Amino acid sequence: MNYVVTIDGPAGAGKSSVARRAAVELGIKYLDTGAIYRAIALILAKSEINPDNEDFLSEALSEIKIELKQNSVLVNGFDVSGEIRTPEVDELASVYSAVPLVRKALLSLQKDQKNYGSLIAEGRDEGSVVFPDAKVKFFLTASPEARAKRRYLERISKGQEADYDEILSAIKNRDLNDSTRKLSPLSVPDGAIYLDTSDLTEDEAVNFIVNHVKEALSNETK
Repeated sequence: MNYVVTIDGPAGAGKSSVARRAAVELGIKYLDTGAIYRAIALILAKSEINPDNEDFLSEALSEIKIELKQNSVLVNGFDVSGEIRTPEVDELASVYSAVPLVRKALLSLQKDQKNYGSLIAEGRDEGSVVFPDAKVKFFLTASPEARAKRRYLERISKGQEADYDEILSAIKNRDLNDSTRKLSPLSVPDGAIYLDTSDLTEDEAVNFIVNHVKEALSNETK
């Protein structure tokens, strides 16, 4: 029996790392939807295609092929994994993901993934739009300050320059953009389990999700 678990939430809430680890614990596939949107945004920006230019957008999207591998993201055969994890691409992804043409082009790609086995998907509208019938849904969040601190420490640990106030401001702006956009705004999906990780460790968040999924599967077999 194939099943889907979704984890939605704002930027910087730790969805990717938690979802990746939970997928390993559950023995299912991890669908990194954020990487898909970042990759699309990166390529469109590099091609200097304005998000308002529907004709050029449609043509460009039809020529883009994205392949998710275990530790890499390929766009038309080229590995862009290292380029998509930057603050600049985060902002670009927010802008392009609000464009109906972009979301429509990638919606079917995400939906098809469940045909290849059980998976855990994280993003902004996985439980509300992409997989509304998911077995278990979560909404993972944290205060803007907690998310900014995590981003700050992550960049410092990688030897990158970081300014806490700039990161906090960017997160608040991203939250506003994601929650007020007309198409699929960020919201808590119906039936989702709300989890605030402001005062939780990553281990605690992973254990919480894994235990709830196992309990849901166990109850179904009784």
